[in-house]
Amino acid sequence: MGIFFSFSVVVALTVIAFAGVWIPGMQYFFGVVIPYLAVLVFLVGVVLKVAKWGRSPVPFRIPTTCGQQQSLPWIKHSKYDNPQTTGQVIIRMVLEVFLFRSLFRNLRTEMNDGRVTYGSDKILWLAGLLFHISFFIVLIRHLRFFIEPVPSFINMIDALDGFVQVGVPHLLLTGVLLVAAGGYLLFRRINNSQVRHISLPADYFPLLLIIGIALSGIIMRYFVKVDIVSVKAFTLGLVSLRPRTPAGIGAIFYIHLFLISALLVYFPFSKLMHMGGVFLSPTRNLANNNREVRHVNPWNYDVKVHSYAAYEDEFREKMKEAGIPVEKE
Repeated sequence: MGIFFSFSVVVALTVIAFAGVWIPGMQYFFGVVIPYLAVLVFLVGVVLKVAKWGRSPVPFRIPTTCGQQQSLPWIKHSKYDNPQTTGQVIIRMVLEVFLFRSLFRNLRTEMNDGRVTYGSDKILWLAGLLFHISFFIVLIRHLRFFIEPVPSFINMIDALDGFVQVGVPHLLLTGVLLVAAGGYLLFRRINNSQVRHISLPADYFPLLLIIGIALSGIIMRYFVKVDIVSVKAFTLGLVSLRPRTPAGIGAIFYIHLFLISALLVYFPFSKLMHMGGVFLSPTRNLANNNREVRHVNPWNYDVKVHSYAAYEDEFREKMKEAGIPVEKE
């Protein structure tokens, strides 16, 4: 049910953009007003979310541990699954952010002949890694439309991305990998009954939206050509706060831009915020040194206690009358 709802929403967004740009005067609304609002919502939403996480109290060390804590000298310490120092935490975070180390060690659980079996699931790790890397490179490549002159490192990334030199214009591998990896992640979520059972529209929608953005970009580049000079003038006008909508860009460009705007608006309120949350998660960014350092809750307040000795001094005679034994006569 979630997949059909999410797919319907993405299709509806596409239809809205396609139909809207044919209305006279609406090109400015879809090309200028909506992108500005989307960027504003994205920036404010991300800042507020990160600020909220930053204010969340973390009085104790609660890192996720998957290995042996530092203990006796003859017991091997799992440094990056159970970090003891800040340096080990940094290495753990680097491996997690850039290589998805925890996902690399993920196992596939299945029922075979009535028995639970575990197996490697490296394809999921590879698809997730390719999806994120491709998405990042695509974003970097698109900076060429917002900067003039284009920095040399962006031209270098573009050249490396299209080194196979297939077709005219040449094929960019990251666009294909983004769709392929996203398609696999979507197929796995649909095909795997265990994953499908726990999937919600919030799991399907961002995948379908990103795939829609990638496909619309591929269509623009290889099938329905757009005037790149006009697109560059349009994007430079947006970033310089002197927006204008050149004629002849084409509906497919506005569909692409509208889907990107929808992603920006959706981003701060979705699971996609794990991009920033991974750095602020106390289960990842804290060292597990509870055996070495005593951690005291900073919000503990002095509690006025009434000891048993004071209690007995106060009620000794009444306790004797009631036949309750006392420590002092």
